[in-house]
Amino acid sequence: MSIETTRRAALAVLSLTFAAWWRPGFSAPAELRIGIKKGSFNLVVLKQRALLDKRLPGTRVTWAEFPAGPQLLEALAVGSVDVGATGDSPPVFAQAAGKDLLYVGAEPPKPDASAILVKPESPLKTLADLKGKRIALQKGSSSHYLLVQAVAKAGLQWSDITPVYLPPADARAAFERDSVDAWVIWDPYYAAAEIAGNTRVLVTSRGLTGNNTFYLASRAFATQQGATLQILFDALSEADALTQSQRKETAQLFSDFSGLSLATVHRVLARRQPSPVGPITPQLLAEQQRVADAFHRLGLIPKPIRVADIAWQPARIAQR
Repeated sequence: MSIETTRRAALAVLSLTFAAWWRPGFSAPAELRIGIKKGSFNLVVLKQRALLDKRLPGTRVTWAEFPAGPQLLEALAVGSVDVGATGDSPPVFAQAAGKDLLYVGAEPPKPDASAILVKPESPLKTLADLKGKRIALQKGSSSHYLLVQAVAKAGLQWSDITPVYLPPADARAAFERDSVDAWVIWDPYYAAAEIAGNTRVLVTSRGLTGNNTFYLASRAFATQQGATLQILFDALSEADALTQSQRKETAQLFSDFSGLSLATVHRVLARRQPSPVGPITPQLLAEQQRVADAFHRLGLIPKPIRVADIAWQPARIAQR
């Protein structure tokens, strides 16, 4: 089957899905505000290709960019955006802080898209060598859970390391000037550092974390605009199908948006599997509960939480 035939088949399925979720009298919002990060590949392609325009012709789509998931979810919690995508840890910290958000969708895991980086000449060779070291990471991000798991696998205590909490750009600067011994980071920052050189991968997230991507929305938006969310997810899955079938064009679009080199974007694509947006499954909730429990055991969140309490479970709004 040709790539074009595969793409058309995928779009046909998406059209059927869209029709199944449409209901008579549906009213799209006047504005849809989407939070976006450099690592939100499907959202970037969606934006650059204007794929929502044909699906929500009466809606003004606006975009706000954030350096990482924690900042995005803070904006979501205060009503500055309606929906956005993050890794596994930001929703756990947000829920523990009492933010009224819901998990509304997810992409498949990307186990090779995050890593702990050290310098090529670093004496750190194993996870056990992290003991006593200063490690840069974004607090409350997917990197946080990766480091938690890495420390545990090494048989160390959290108190055996010194986390240095910095957003990605500042963390890279600290890493490059040797102010820290290691840096925990995700794509595309990870790929950019690899392409620039002077890094070595100590370990990736494979075998340590699911490294899932979640879409979140405010409870009010999900309740009132469930059909809009389904339209958004169909468009995101279309964006992913186009990414798979038109890699060269997509790489250029992503480079234009992010300012990253084409070599960096192709490195990201090389370890990114097909990532259509799907529902929140019991398996995903179980994985997220393990994330939450790990953070609570270490005292990194102030109270235990039940992840399933903030999972969106919409009823079908149209008869098949």
